[in-house]
Amino acid sequence: MSKFNFKITLIIFIFLLLLSASFYFFSSSPESKKIILGDDIHGPKGMVWIPGGTFIMGSQSRLAQANEKPTHKVTVDGFWMDQTDVTNKQFAEFVKASAYITTAERKPDWETLKTQLAPGTPKPSEDQLVPGAMVFIGTSHPVPFDDNARWWQYTPLANWRHPQGPQSNIIGKEDHPVVQVSYEDAQAYAHWVGKRLPTETEWEYAARGGLKQANYSWGNEFKPQGKCRANTFPGKQFPVIDPAYKNKIGTSKVASYPPNGYQLYDMAGNVWQWVADWYRADAFVKAAKNSISVNPQGPKESYDPFDTFAPADAPKRVIRGGSFLCDENFCMSYRPSARRGVDPYNPMSHIGFRLVMTAAMANEYLKKCGVTTKQ
Repeated sequence: MSKFNFKITLIIFIFLLLLSASFYFFSSSPESKKIILGDDIHGPKGMVWIPGGTFIMGSQSRLAQANEKPTHKVTVDGFWMDQTDVTNKQFAEFVKASAYITTAERKPDWETLKTQLAPGTPKPSEDQLVPGAMVFIGTSHPVPFDDNARWWQYTPLANWRHPQGPQSNIIGKEDHPVVQVSYEDAQAYAHWVGKRLPTETEWEYAARGGLKQANYSWGNEFKPQGKCRANTFPGKQFPVIDPAYKNKIGTSKVASYPPNGYQLYDMAGNVWQWVADWYRADAFVKAAKNSISVNPQGPKESYDPFDTFAPADAPKRVIRGGSFLCDENFCMSYRPSARRGVDPYNPMSHIGFRLVMTAAMANEYLKKCGVTTKQ
């Protein structure tokens, strides 16, 4: 073969090699591209990439409640997650653009409401079925924990703009997490912005920040070096409100505390967060029967036999993360494995949410925004 023909052959070979590599790069999965690109990835604003992996879900810690047991192995694909809870400012933009009316701003629907009540409960009078939401009112002295009606009150005209009732507002709190939003409201916002609620598995995996079976998102010590790592109940004994710390009870600006290992803020305390799953008290018992679960989507219905004020099969969705009302004497739910079920149509002054995207959703989202992604 002549030197000239050899050069031509070599050039064609290199061209085909580059073409093949190019085809692989642009057709491979997002995870493959992430490996190729390392950490140099552009994603949706305000979100961070949570790399997929396998972890032990639940807890066998002495701090764990029965519904957090037993531990079980789960694999989850990578996803994007909001670094912070959705804020009042962000939710206000949604409402302005869509004219959306939240659950708390509508007259309660009796057919929906009665699913949470004992059979035969009489329908309230029409003047009692008024828009509003649940507000924390606290107590002046220690009380038994067997009835939360002692520290919660349905307050007419309480909503996301007026979290504590009509006399309150969110002026100056634009960067605080939005509250008084139901599961339905969170879903409406998610649809508008092109994201979705995380599954319970995704949420716990992200909350752990890469730590294995730690009690908290930052480790095993609640106050490392004596420093608070989350917005929790400031009083000596929940639900007692003392004038000395009354003004400290409530939401704080998002990202007021250090992030976890995945650079997520407020995965503990501040506000509970809605997640996608139906709540079953025995969900982890059922999950543990599998040697390993892959991207579980949660149960198909609710079940909570331990709620003495609602039917065992009353519809409930999972909330995670605890809130500014959690303390060591009451719920201690500012732990990654802590979980609770709540009526999806029940907005409260300590529940908010954050959202996630799969890699495919993020790519589509960025295309619509006219942004070129390296994923």
